[in-house]
Amino acid sequence: MTDAWLQALAHSPWALPAMAALVVGDAFLVVIPGEAAVTTFGALAVAQGSPPLAAVIAVAAFAALTGDLGCYLIGRTAGLERWRWMRSPRVMAAFGWARTALHRRGATMMFTARFIPFARLAVNLVAGASRMPIRRYVLLAAPAASAWALYQALLGAAVAAIIPGGTVATVIVSVALAIVLGGAADTLVSRAQRRRAPERVAAPVVPTTTAPKASRSMRPAVGDRDR
Repeated sequence: MTDAWLQALAHSPWALPAMAALVVGDAFLVVIPGEAAVTTFGALAVAQGSPPLAAVIAVAAFAALTGDLGCYLIGRTAGLERWRWMRSPRVMAAFGWARTALHRRGATMMFTARFIPFARLAVNLVAGASRMPIRRYVLLAAPAASAWALYQALLGAAVAAIIPGGTVATVIVSVALAIVLGGAADTLVSRAQRRRAPERVAAPVVPTTTAPKASRSMRPAVGDRDR
């Protein structure tokens, strides 16, 4: 990775479409570096002056909403058990957590999950599977996608403004910071999920028994008591 290569990337007409493709893909596969892509182009916007920072934010927000909406539609049409990976213990636990969180605090969860790689996948699929009205979903997902794009792009821009050493150093630090923050958020949520999930162990049912009442035939006769 050199300054010349990054400069060519920043001024390429395919720069923003490539970033958008990574962001959309990141909504479906958490291993795709959507956050890192937006942070990188935010850094390039300051270090190279291209692409414009406002364009990076706008394209990233639209791509994030597109990817999230795609996950919502998959959950709505295919459900949560269609493919084998959905039935793994970890994924099923994430779906259960997302279902409970959406039921208790839907708007807050939709906004927060956008910033956590695996949580946003689970929340978007569950939102679709639970038949959340699409209008309400878009009204919640659009601000979350916009805030996420603004955060990621400004993170890269801030690093470019602070870190000396040229474009290469700026991009490396921006990408590393985006990956570390995203991974840390995902890890914290996973740990909190495991701590809060109660162990539902079925307690054995102990039947309550009462001493049978003596029947009249078993009661001693008056004459027998007198003996």
